[in-house]
Amino acid sequence: MRDIIIAIDGHSGCGKSTTSKLVAEHFNYKYLDSGAMYRAITLYLLRNKISYDNEDAISNNLSNIIITFKYVDGNQNTFLNNENVEKEIRGDKISNNVSKYSSISIIREHLVSIQKEMGKRKKIVIEGRDITTVVFPDAEIKIFMTADIEVRAKRRFEDMKNNNPEVTYSDVLENLSERDSKDSNRKDSPLRVADEAIVIDTSDLEINEQTHKIIDIIKNKF
Repeated sequence: MRDIIIAIDGHSGCGKSTTSKLVAEHFNYKYLDSGAMYRAITLYLLRNKISYDNEDAISNNLSNIIITFKYVDGNQNTFLNNENVEKEIRGDKISNNVSKYSSISIIREHLVSIQKEMGKRKKIVIEGRDITTVVFPDAEIKIFMTADIEVRAKRRFEDMKNNNPEVTYSDVLENLSERDSKDSNRKDSPLRVADEAIVIDTSDLEINEQTHKIIDIIKNKF
């Protein structure tokens, strides 16, 4: 198979990240979680008490933010200015604020330029919410993953409850509903199905099933 870009967009909680990692492993490709980059920037700005509506301060601080990815115990972790923040960026505080910051044009433009650079050599699986429409609209493979919101909320709740015993299913469902609305209705790079993207509904699929479905799509095309 020739070197390609595999771009995967979709809603939160549909198994996008896990599936993308497994697809990358299968083809021995690099994996990039673009959402982790937005979460890391959100963490930095919250730590420095910079509001999402203070665009001048955001612009002045972007050059101070260095995001890298390293493998720790076999898992890709996100580092913010050389600090491992993987666990912190997955917490409720970041989840509840990331949509506000990720909708800011200067943040999106900054990260999109970095993501485009990372994809120049191809051989990469990159997932997010505007990868197939904005970052790599000419990607050789474009996938859009979705699932029923109640199914997604149940999955996310199961993932979160061990680390956060106070979280409730209704909290998770409400958060996902708000996130869907913000992602789909933001002015810049809204979440949508790209032209020529293959839509995969994972409501009734296990992780291994949706992974093999995407692998088969790629193999059949190339």
